[in-house]
Amino acid sequence: MKIAIVVPCYNEEPILATTAETLLHLSDEIYHRHGAEVCLFFVDDGSKDRTWELISHYAQRDNRIHGIKLSHNRGHQQALWAGLEKVSAAYDAAVSIDADLQDDENVILEMIEKFRSGKDIVYGVRRERKTDTLFKRWTAQAFYKFLKWLGGDVLYNHADFRLMSRRAIEALLDFPERNLFLRGMVYSLGYPYDVVLYDRKERMAGESKYPFRKMVSFALDGITSFSVRPLRFIVYLGAIFMFVALAAILWGIVMWLRGTVVPGWASLLVSVWFIGGAILLAVGTIGEYVGKIYSEVKRRPRYFVEQEI
Repeated sequence: MKIAIVVPCYNEEPILATTAETLLHLSDEIYHRHGAEVCLFFVDDGSKDRTWELISHYAQRDNRIHGIKLSHNRGHQQALWAGLEKVSAAYDAAVSIDADLQDDENVILEMIEKFRSGKDIVYGVRRERKTDTLFKRWTAQAFYKFLKWLGGDVLYNHADFRLMSRRAIEALLDFPERNLFLRGMVYSLGYPYDVVLYDRKERMAGESKYPFRKMVSFALDGITSFSVRPLRFIVYLGAIFMFVALAAILWGIVMWLRGTVVPGWASLLVSVWFIGGAILLAVGTIGEYVGKIYSEVKRRPRYFVEQEI
């Protein structure tokens, strides 16, 4: 049995040595416990520091380490896709894990046991979010609940730490879209799956690659990739405004028949601002979907590989 561990990297110079050493030690343990050959695939997503230099150095020292350097920063999801695409034909299963190793690498042993028992996908699911700030914890929980409410089917508290069998990876690679939300796409495959619970660790070095701006962008990708309900809400909102406008017209006619002067400057201004804001929100929502269509129909390559080692 051959297993690949795919590690997307972006500016991971401060932590890469520890990551490589830890995963190589884990590879030895996997071999002794399961008899599986393990190779590490570090995917450099256009890093600006010495990440690729270090990957090349480790690959020359140990033939279990492989490196893929993308020509430009394409984002975490595209880098992970590149790694899975690379290993899909030659390995029985692949595990994806972030380079910071905040996800507990030791549960990969449990993932392999569940894979050998017949599961095509094994998800790493966090028990709780003690290491997150209160703001990040609240926004993450709100995102999962909101996406579920909109009809998107995702696994709560699962990111991109998972094991996938070869046939699951091949099925995933059949998805043609360029706007990737892998945690939703993988969950939609429908193959037999199981979960392993773990506690997320504190980041050992470096900084988070998901600041607030990227978190919002990622959340929008998830919502617009797996639900059209925001577009339907625009229709409902339009109907509500029509009824409100009709009621306002009837009220104005009644007041006119009674000979009462309608004081309306304040209410008129509030209405104009409110409806104007709602229109802009609706146009923005539609624009988000149109923008996705625009990027999909061009069918540009997801990434270019600059070097491999």
